[in-house]
Amino acid sequence: MQFLSFSFLALFTVCFILCYALKGRYRNALLLLASGVFVGWFHLPFLITAVVVALYTFFMGQWIEQRNNQRPVKTLYIVSIVGLIGGWLFFHYSSFSVGVIHSLLPFTNAGTLADKIIVPLGMSFYTFQAIGYLTDIYWQEYRAERNPVNFMLYMLFFMKFLSGPIERGDSMLEQLKNPKPFDYTNIVSGLKLIFLGLFKKLLIANYISPSTDMMFSSVHEISGVQLLMTCLLYPVVLYADFSGYTDIAVGGARMFGIELSPNFDRPFVSKSTSELWRRWHMSLSFWVRDYLYIPLTAATRSWREWGIYLSLIVTFVLLGVWHGAGWAFAFYGFIQGFLICCEMRFPHFSQRLQKMVGAPVASAFMMVKTYLLFAVSLIFFRLSSFSDALYFLRNISFEVEHSWKEMNIGMSDNTAIVAGIALVLVLVYEYLSSKKDLAGRFQRLPVWLRWGVYYLMVFLLLLHGKFGADNFIYLQF
Repeated sequence: MQFLSFSFLALFTVCFILCYALKGRYRNALLLLASGVFVGWFHLPFLITAVVVALYTFFMGQWIEQRNNQRPVKTLYIVSIVGLIGGWLFFHYSSFSVGVIHSLLPFTNAGTLADKIIVPLGMSFYTFQAIGYLTDIYWQEYRAERNPVNFMLYMLFFMKFLSGPIERGDSMLEQLKNPKPFDYTNIVSGLKLIFLGLFKKLLIANYISPSTDMMFSSVHEISGVQLLMTCLLYPVVLYADFSGYTDIAVGGARMFGIELSPNFDRPFVSKSTSELWRRWHMSLSFWVRDYLYIPLTAATRSWREWGIYLSLIVTFVLLGVWHGAGWAFAFYGFIQGFLICCEMRFPHFSQRLQKMVGAPVASAFMMVKTYLLFAVSLIFFRLSSFSDALYFLRNISFEVEHSWKEMNIGMSDNTAIVAGIALVLVLVYEYLSSKKDLAGRFQRLPVWLRWGVYYLMVFLLLLHGKFGADNFIYLQF
């Protein structure tokens, strides 16, 4: 069941009506039931796997808390984390896992076994959430949850199940213990976020992604200028698709009275790679910072700044490998870590640039530089073949084979115009929202004008939205 489907719309609508029609104490049970339907709709084993991981985390958390003042608790914590990571690795790298099983048990049919292994959707995200929860219990940040319904909903809540945000236990569990009553402001705010997410997905990502996918699938046959435009446009596709999903998830959860973590904060205004990662996929970035990077720097503090650099490189390489197996993903992570290390090593570059050309020009230069470096690194993220990624970068140029029309990478003029206008509107809206209270000002407009704008935007979305592709890019992770 995808967000952009009639089955999800029906599930969401029924669940929304019943949630506020029933008393508060039944709301979490209803949301949990809806989450089970949502996950099981894809594939029943996906639901079984998620339930097993959630129950494992629920009981291990209580066990760790009970033994927190005893000597073996560290071993118990490590075993619990290894169990979660081991399960995730088995599914995420199923082909490798099958090879190991076949080498240990030669009589098994490895090919048949490989065909039967399907990576459960959302597993990476709820596994990270489980690891964070158990780590917080071990660190005694908060008490282990005793209510199984609340905990299962924390793990399986359908608005965040597929691609996050990755929620911290103390924040979301506290909200589940105190359900909010019907709030018109929250409902309207949630609907606006859902509309913004649909706008990004249907008018930007779905318009451009078919062309970038076509270019990436034929890197050896296309011209240098097509490679260049594909490189420049792919960050836009990824942002519109993933932030669009996040807006829908956060907006939908808000309508149920649950506030999820923000995942994007205008990443393309970043003036450095480190700032970019504070604005891009924020719930994952902060998770990696708190549960991986900080412990690594603590373990290598005797190495001073070199310990910090090593911790950064290791953190981002592991982050790259989390996205997929292969040297390309690992190198993608290495590039991110290396760039941040360079920024830390030469912190005065931007200050000197400002003195030379002035603050506005320096800021623009730093934003363009950050975007281009990120775009180049994403080639290794998108092309799992390391050799294809190197070929892609070696052959980027302004050369054309036939005409400059190749710059549109296969998009029609109408497609390019619609996607271009939608992108500009989104960027302008995000910029103005960061400077002014647009929502508050809009609410003060006359009712007829507000609803006129709502109907106009919905009409334009239905008229121009590309509904053919309903998959979100990050579902594969």
